[in-house]
Amino acid sequence: MSKRDYYEVLGVAKGADDKDIKKAYKRLAMKYHPDRTQGDKAMEEKFKEVQEAYEVLSDEQKRAAYDRFGHAGVDPNRGGAHGGGGNADFGDIFGDVFGDIFGGGGRRGQSRAQRGSDLRYNLELTLEEAVKGKSVDIKVPTMVACDSCDGSGAKKGTSAKTCTTCNGAGQVTMRQGFFAVQQTCPTCNGRGKIIPEPCTKCHGEGRIEKTKTLAVKIPAGVDTGDRIRLTGEGEAGMHGAPAGDLYVQVSVKAHPIFQRDGNNLYCEVPMSFATAALGGEIDVPTLDGRVKLKIPAETQTDKMFRLRGKGVQSVRGGGVGDLVCKVVIETPVKLSERQKDLLRQLDDSMTGESEAMHRPKSKGFFDGVKKFFDDLTG
Repeated sequence: MSKRDYYEVLGVAKGADDKDIKKAYKRLAMKYHPDRTQGDKAMEEKFKEVQEAYEVLSDEQKRAAYDRFGHAGVDPNRGGAHGGGGNADFGDIFGDVFGDIFGGGGRRGQSRAQRGSDLRYNLELTLEEAVKGKSVDIKVPTMVACDSCDGSGAKKGTSAKTCTTCNGAGQVTMRQGFFAVQQTCPTCNGRGKIIPEPCTKCHGEGRIEKTKTLAVKIPAGVDTGDRIRLTGEGEAGMHGAPAGDLYVQVSVKAHPIFQRDGNNLYCEVPMSFATAALGGEIDVPTLDGRVKLKIPAETQTDKMFRLRGKGVQSVRGGGVGDLVCKVVIETPVKLSERQKDLLRQLDDSMTGESEAMHRPKSKGFFDGVKKFFDDLTG
């Protein structure tokens, strides 16, 4: 399938200046960037197309070749100077253009220090720990800066030297007639420096494997899915490059009594038949201890009671949630003959003409059942 015109892709005129091209790219890259489109393949292809067009039109030599020869002038498969950027790193291109917005600043054509990888640590907490917060020590196996060479990769007493092949640029330019191709320097692999005498402990990498212990403060109110970022506690970069970050991913274990939903807690409380019928008080558990809950007479099973302010204070702020208790009337078991006889007497006393008064739900239900069958047979 033939490629679209690069000027058409960016939506700019052929005579557009560098400022207009960069502005158009910013707008489109923001729209189609994979971080925003969340795995939409069509949008990712759009981003690649926009990226490819910008890679060519933002470079004076590539743009001149494209204006003169079209896609053939910049397609290496057709003998041109440079491909359209399909294999470029999204992060690098995004950083070049948007660095001035976020304070990074692009460094096209210069060597880059490779930042260390981010790490993830899964931390499991009890509900009590998550609600109240705590400090925990975690052990993280990672790459840290070599203590022998202070992360430089060079043997103690020596230092890295500027690469003589690329003169510190990290890239070399190969020219063939009108066309020029920039490539990563084969001598220093893009670093711009070489290490004549590598450190014997880290073998010139500037980092070594180590398990480090970190104290992590868990704020009160965290929940499953929350994560805590520890800046600079990820893997150390090679040759003294900045370290990545460590993300502590929180998971809260299931609780035997409470269930959490946002700021609220839910629990089921068993209650005797007599308390439900006559009313009274029952003990209800909370995360701060037991409290008394007043039960009105004639309470039915599954009735919900709300205890204000006995829930959770979210880590994101706002008011404290509630504790919602569902009472469940417990059927007595292992009755003695006398107890069974008493229940039969009670049951007999609530039948007949007074049944509708004592059992309104049962009376209404069976009346409905009777009407249902009458309608079927009528």
